[in-house]
Amino acid sequence: MIVVTRLNATRFAINADLIERIQENPDTVVVMVNGAKYVVRETMEEVISLVAGHRARVISLARQLVPSDPPLPH
Repeated sequence: MIVVTRLNATRFAINADLIERIQENPDTVVVMVNGAKYVVRETMEEVISLVAGHRARVISLARQLVPSDPPLPH
């Protein structure tokens, strides 16, 4: 989930994996795979950065949870 801000300054979280596209015209609109659209204060670049950070955290956490491979026999 990433946290974004509506134009009225309320914050909410959206599932970054369900974002279909992001548009700027001039407001930033996040379009979800189900067709829902959210107008947010963040720029397109900021939303992309939030998504990239979210995915990096998921990968980092997954690496911490998966035990490393056992050492190879000599």
